[in-house]
Amino acid sequence: MGFPTGRRLFVLAAAVVVLVVVTAATVYRVLAPAEVSTPAAGTYPTAPAWDPAPGVIARLPAAPLVVDGRIRVYAAQRQVYADLPVTHQHRSTPYWSYRRWPAELVGVVASGHTVVTRWSDGRIVTLDGHTGRVTWQAEGPVPERDAAARYTGATSVWNPDGLFVSPAEGTEVVLSAGSGALAGWDLADGQRLWRSEVGEGCHRAVGTTTAGGLVSLDSCGAEATVDVRDAATGRVDRWRPPGASTTLAATPLGCHAGRSGCAGLRTAAGPGDDAARGWLFGDGEPVAAPVLDRTDTVLAGGIAVGTLDGVLVGRDARTGAERWRREDVDGARVLAAEPDRVHLVTDRNDLVTLDSANGDQRSRFVLTLGTDGTSWAPGATYAVDGYLAVERLRVPVASEADDQRYFFTSRPVLLAAT
Repeated sequence: MGFPTGRRLFVLAAAVVVLVVVTAATVYRVLAPAEVSTPAAGTYPTAPAWDPAPGVIARLPAAPLVVDGRIRVYAAQRQVYADLPVTHQHRSTPYWSYRRWPAELVGVVASGHTVVTRWSDGRIVTLDGHTGRVTWQAEGPVPERDAAARYTGATSVWNPDGLFVSPAEGTEVVLSAGSGALAGWDLADGQRLWRSEVGEGCHRAVGTTTAGGLVSLDSCGAEATVDVRDAATGRVDRWRPPGASTTLAATPLGCHAGRSGCAGLRTAAGPGDDAARGWLFGDGEPVAAPVLDRTDTVLAGGIAVGTLDGVLVGRDARTGAERWRREDVDGARVLAAEPDRVHLVTDRNDLVTLDSANGDQRSRFVLTLGTDGTSWAPGATYAVDGYLAVERLRVPVASEADDQRYFFTSRPVLLAAT
C-alpha cells in the first residue's frame, strides 16, 4: 500500500481541513464565552405578594432571595433565575433566567425590582426583575476568594462576599470589592462613579451603612484601620478603634438585608476575641455602644437584643436603657433580626417573632412543613420584609460532610411568613 498521490492526496487533504474546521467550530460553540437570557413570559405581580398568615409557606431545594416582595430569586453555579409567587409552596418553573459561561455566579443582591449579579471574572450584570432582561453590564474587580458554595446557593444570595447596594445622594450605588480594588456604579444606568486601588489580600469589604458608606478593613499597614468610603464618590475616612492592634475583625450589625444598610459594627482583634466592642454609625466616627459588645447580641431598629442574666432583654443601643424584657422565652436564641422584628428559635424549633421596639410577640409556630419533623439544626438564615428563610442541617452538624450528609433533606430550606 503506497502513499496517496495526485487527486487522492488533494481529496484527503481537503477532508482533513473540513474535519479540522468542523471540530474547531464545535469546540468554539461549546467552550466560547457566552450568555443566555430567557426573559419572562408571564405577567409580573402588580402588588407585593404579602398577605399570608404566619407560618411556614414553602419547602425549597435552593435558598431564595425575596425581591420586591413579589418574586424569589435563586443562584446556581452559572445561572441566576426567578420564580413566583413568593408564597408558592414549592419551587416552580423559572419566571426568567440568565446564564453565563464559563464564568461562575458568586453573588446576588437586589434593590427594588433590580437584581444585581456578580461573576467570577468580576463582571457586574444587572437584571430587570420585571422581565429578567439585562439592563447594564460592567467590568469590576475580580473576587479574591472562591466562594465555597453548597447546592442551596445560600452564600451567594444571602451573604455574598464583596457585593453591596447602598443609598447615596438621591440615587443608589452598586459596590464591588475584589482583588486589589473597590468600585461603585450608579444602579440606574451603570455609570461608573469611582474606583479605588487597595492592597491585595489585606483589604476586605465588610458591608455598607445606612448613611451610604462602604465599610472595609485595611490591614495592609502597620496598624489595621476601618475605612468608610462614600458610596457616591469613593472618598475615604479612616478610623482606628481604640486599642486596635495589627489585626482587626469586624461584624456588621443591624443590616437591612445581608450586609447592606447596616446601622452598627462590632470590632475585635480577631475571631474569638473576648474584648469585642460594639459601635453605631452616624455623623463622623462610629460611636461606642457597650450594649452591643457581646457576640450574642443583635441590633434591630436601634434596639440591642440579647440575654441578660438568663432573660431576653431589649435595650436602647445608644443609651443602654432597658426597653423591654421577656422571661417566657427561656432557652430560645436569636436566629435573625430585621429593623422592626427579632426572630428566635427554641430548642424544639419553634419560631418566635417579637416586635423589636416593645418586645410584643408577633407570631409563634413550629418550623416544619409536611412530615419532615423538627429534628434538625438551623444553618444559614435570611430575613427581610417579614419573611424568614433557614437552612436545615442534619444533627449532629458535620460541616466538612458532603451536601447529602450536611443537609436535613433534599429540600432543606424553609421559607416562613412571620
